[in-house]
Amino acid sequence: MNEKAISQYLSFILRHQPEQINLELDVEGWANINQLIEKSEPVDGVRLSLEIIQSIVQNSDKKRFQISEDGLNIRAVQGHSNRQVQRQFDLKVPPKFLYHGTAERFHVSIMELGLISKERQYVHLSADINTAHAVGERYGKVKILTIDALAMHNKGFQFFQAENGVWLVEHVPVKFII
Repeated sequence: MNEKAISQYLSFILRHQPEQINLELDVEGWANINQLIEKSEPVDGVRLSLEIIQSIVQNSDKKRFQISEDGLNIRAVQGHSNRQVQRQFDLKVPPKFLYHGTAERFHVSIMELGLISKERQYVHLSADINTAHAVGERYGKVKILTIDALAMHNKGFQFFQAENGVWLVEHVPVKFII
């Protein structure tokens, strides 16, 4: 079993295109696990099962998914591009600095436009440089951006934190990128 491929499949379905398998998500992004299993195609020759899903949720170092307290539903913690999902997060005061890992090839554009969420609902920021680096290296040679998050907050920008520790903000203007 290739857990990485299954995790990527779950991210695709639960974050971006549940309609591909005719799966319904509620406004908070929850999907019924049994329906997910029934409607999913095999991934790398493996059909989803409750045991596989639980293993991926429990063993994921990035904690991308969450199972409901009653064990009946699953959701992606953050990163949704599906506009029917409108997760409600608690407002939080960020630390002085947060970090964003990206590819060097995007640096010029970012310094012109700031960080924008594009198809996602929020820009994702990390509380530490190592996590930002791990995120950025997926896209090429890494550039770590330091964000003056507390200054943004003091200017009225709203910050949220997902259950897995990822900081969320709608956008980061250039003037707050150090």
